[in-house]
Amino acid sequence: MTRKEKQAIVNELADKFATHQFFYITDAAGLSVASINRFRRLCFDKGMEYKVYKNTLIRKALDTLSANTSAMDTALKGQSGVLFSKESGSAPAKLLKAFYKAEAYGKGVEAKPAFKGAYIDSDVFVGAENLEVLNTIKSKQDLIGEIVGLLQSPAKNVISALQGGGNKLAGILKTLSEKE
Repeated sequence: MTRKEKQAIVNELADKFATHQFFYITDAAGLSVASINRFRRLCFDKGMEYKVYKNTLIRKALDTLSANTSAMDTALKGQSGVLFSKESGSAPAKLLKAFYKAEAYGKGVEAKPAFKGAYIDSDVFVGAENLEVLNTIKSKQDLIGEIVGLLQSPAKNVISALQGGGNKLAGILKTLSEKE
């Protein structure tokens, strides 16, 4: 690969890092062609992209980000693939978990592609133990929805109490008027 080709890949990767707030780095070593194709199909179906890059090219592209990504160096060992997502920080983690389940990983067998690290809104998560944490992260839209729901709740309670009280009062007045 020539220097121009490498620089073109670094530029392409840097653009993707700039446009995607969320990306995961995985270890793709040991996956069969059929497995990697199933994983890529699953990524495509979920609106994500998965591509394998050289670690040195990933490192050069990471250097273009404004955030400190030096912690990601430990993840850049072996064969690395990058999983890009525009939706939410938890979507790739959920996708990996779904793929592990579909491929029947577990019972002492290491799940592939193995999670190595993630970049979520300029925060870096490194190590397989963080995958479960990333799986439970709520998206920005989910958090906004919860806040709006919490803010609307007291107003709804007051309105329903007023409506319920009005109905009770009308019922009492009607009963009293019918009694006489």
